[in-house]
Amino acid sequence: MLRRNCADGDSLNVVGFLFMHELAIAQNILEIVQQSVPEEHAASVRSVRIRVGRLSGVVPDSLEFCFGVIVRETQMPQACLVIESVPTTSKCNDCSHCFSVEDFAFTCPACRSANLELVSGKELEVVDIEVEDECDEAI
Repeated sequence: MLRRNCADGDSLNVVGFLFMHELAIAQNILEIVQQSVPEEHAASVRSVRIRVGRLSGVVPDSLEFCFGVIVRETQMPQACLVIESVPTTSKCNDCSHCFSVEDFAFTCPACRSANLELVSGKELEVVDIEVEDECDEAI
């Protein structure tokens, strides 16, 4: 387990702290699903598709695990989380070049400017919820 000493001498379980962050996000996603799907159709929820940007601060595997744990105690225990990773892209404000940011190199590959605008990579959004109809076909 990773531990770090805090200024006051206490130790902080970093792994547990990060896990709690994803747990809170998973709970928020579950609340969105519960608000979006009528209670009588909750058992028919099969998947929840989300978009997660690389700069969002979310660990996808931990979020998927947390969602799986909390959803078991609901009316939709078979629901799974489908995570779409959103790459980090920027636009140069000097030469208008759009590019994918790799290895956190925030300089324009065309003109080497650092005058950039973040276009994508911070997303965390629910895209859709898959629910099966009475004929067991996904709708």
